[in-house]
Amino acid sequence: MITVPEAFAWGTREREGDAAAGWLAELPGIVAELLDRWGCVPDGGVTHGGVGVIVPVRRGASGPAVLKVSFPHPGNVHEPDAFAAWRGRGAVLLHERDDARFAMLLERADTATLAEVPDGDEVVRIAGRISRRLAVAAPPGLPRLRGRADTWEEELRRDAAELTHALAPRVVAAARATVRELGRDQPDTLVHGDLHPGNILRAEREPWLAVDPKGYAGDPAYDSGALLKSRALTLARADDPRRAVARALDGFADAAELDPERVWRWAQFHAVETAFWARRHGFRIAREGPSLDHLTALADQLATLLTDPRRGAPRRRGGIS
Repeated sequence: MITVPEAFAWGTREREGDAAAGWLAELPGIVAELLDRWGCVPDGGVTHGGVGVIVPVRRGASGPAVLKVSFPHPGNVHEPDAFAAWRGRGAVLLHERDDARFAMLLERADTATLAEVPDGDEVVRIAGRISRRLAVAAPPGLPRLRGRADTWEEELRRDAAELTHALAPRVVAAARATVRELGRDQPDTLVHGDLHPGNILRAEREPWLAVDPKGYAGDPAYDSGALLKSRALTLARADDPRRAVARALDGFADAAELDPERVWRWAQFHAVETAFWARRHGFRIAREGPSLDHLTALADQLATLLTDPRRGAPRRRGGIS
């Protein structure tokens, strides 16, 4: 039987409340059952992400793999569907799945992530290239991002009216315009949904492979928001934050072969959404106090910067040279 990492157990209880206790108690037995069914033996210590445990395994002559078991949650339902559609194109391979258990047997990649690469331009280029490789036709049954447009617009309206905030009306209006003009007219392209550098791992079959997709159908430019948020602290500390943000987003658009305007607009929407989320819920790494205040101010800064038409860089491909 595996031992559930205490940090994972604490985080799951903190996030899921009473529903976590029973699942955590059953988790070692679930893992044992799946190891037996799929002919695997443990091959290293148990690790974890935000929502699931990762057990390194070996499966006969097939070699190394990982067993991932996630907390049952609607946000985790379509992860195996995304992997199945990609078939290893820019993402780890899916070997087995048990949807009732929210479990998958996956290709094993390295534990090193793109977030550890010190060259920010290289991080952006690689993320963009992965985004391009993941942009395939979405299979039927995935949630369509366009179906969330009405909810997005209503939440922006409500948050702006109910919360005490420092965002100028034009900043919120720009985010709502993105929802109206882009949110309801999106392609049926498979979108990762959380494509930040921490979800891109070093690997052998390909240099880098994506993990932990949400699995949406929509506009690939939507993923610029996850990249921006992951790079926010670094970009804000640059000598010229405006040009640093422009360089990152235009570079991502170029590498991903996306329309830079759409990349910018979705990034601005995500920044506004994050600024309001911080005020309602806080962040996993900062629920209150000075740390939350600092992160909230950073989200405000990015949202405002991305709204300003004088953004300090042309809207073109090739933002990184």
